[in-house]
Amino acid sequence: MIHLLFVCLGNICRSPMAEFVMRDLIAQEGLSHAITVASAATSSEERGNPVYPPVRKLLRSHGIACDGHAARQLKAQDYDQFDLLIGMERRNLENMQRICGGDSQQKMHRLLDFTQRPGDVADPYYTLDYESTWRDINEGCRALLAYLRTQYDLST
Repeated sequence: MIHLLFVCLGNICRSPMAEFVMRDLIAQEGLSHAITVASAATSSEERGNPVYPPVRKLLRSHGIACDGHAARQLKAQDYDQFDLLIGMERRNLENMQRICGGDSQQKMHRLLDFTQRPGDVADPYYTLDYESTWRDINEGCRALLAYLRTQYDLST
């Protein structure tokens, strides 16, 4: 079983969007038996809050539910519990490494680094451009899933 953790600043926009998009892709591919997905924040500001309403609406428009999500903060122990920790931007990675005490096993990556156009996923909480974030996350999750297929035997 592969355990993925998506991480952003508050765990109310980008990382839960990635979590639920990836869950949907995994279910469509019949891989729920092989991959688990969760998300977390590098800050504690939004702890306990649900997915941000515009993100919830956007996910719903694509037929993806995000009910029951409560933002949580990344813990050092997450490094041992997850196979890959996927940040949305460079700053997330820096904070993830600080919280987890480094990245000795090279488990931490940015989501778009799995695509043909590596970079940061912009935070729609500040940009208000939820559609661009959706496109980046959708592309990143599809590329991550393709990467997982090349690195792991997902048939069992």
